[in-house]
Amino acid sequence: MSFIKTAECGSFTKAAELLNYSQASISRMIGDLEGEWKVSLLERNSGGVRLTSDGMKLLPYAKSLVAEFEKLQMEIDELNGLQSGLIRIGTFSSVATHWLPNIIREFQKDYPNMDYELLLGDYTEIEEWILEGRVDCGFLRLPTQPELETIFLEQDKLMAVIPENHPLADRERFPVAALCNEPFMLLEKGAKAEISEIFERNHLTPKVRFITWDDYAIMSMVESGLGISILPQLILKRVPYKIIAKELDVPAYRRIGLAFRNKKTISLAVRRFIEYLQYRKTS
Repeated sequence: MSFIKTAECGSFTKAAELLNYSQASISRMIGDLEGEWKVSLLERNSGGVRLTSDGMKLLPYAKSLVAEFEKLQMEIDELNGLQSGLIRIGTFSSVATHWLPNIIREFQKDYPNMDYELLLGDYTEIEEWILEGRVDCGFLRLPTQPELETIFLEQDKLMAVIPENHPLADRERFPVAALCNEPFMLLEKGAKAEISEIFERNHLTPKVRFITWDDYAIMSMVESGLGISILPQLILKRVPYKIIAKELDVPAYRRIGLAFRNKKTISLAVRRFIEYLQYRKTS
């Protein structure tokens, strides 16, 4: 695996970060492999590493060997029953805050010895982590990249967020056109610009004064009277800020799902977690 990841990353340092080893350990493992096989696999230089011609020939076989070993481990897990394991999850803030604690608590009732690693990022980062193998699965806005398998979990309404003393605070629904009448705080998570899409669909141009991917920074600024915003309903649960959330007069949503590379090659622990989420969605 160290050879494969170093070749894919072009760097001992990046491979070490992904595999949770030191850079020296990765370099030593590949050196041992080259000594055992009596070939040079990688060319080292100041810019990183790259495959030698022998390394290019052997890399597909190494990948096949690792894939077969993972299948073997999955079969062994099935025979022994799932006693323990590690589930690495990529997630964004609202899911980490309002979904995952309950999900993990319930999942632990059946699998109490499971360990978890949570990585918090934006949609684009989570997609990259799944494709790189840094996480086993990740919560994302759908649709996502076609290389990933997904399951749809929930539709999350997008809400106008205004100060308590706003002139339109008594309106049942907030007019989308009124979002352009005052400074706008824009929440953007990576390249997936779900808030901007609302303005594009309605042919509007907001007066954007601040852009961030931190939901709570947006809420604090709205409370301070610096402007208004749009946020997903999920993040607006149990907020400590003096703000009001209003449905838009033109409803808008984000579709939240769980993504993973290939259900056939994931570990038994991750497969059970995915099955639990699917059952939870339909029950």
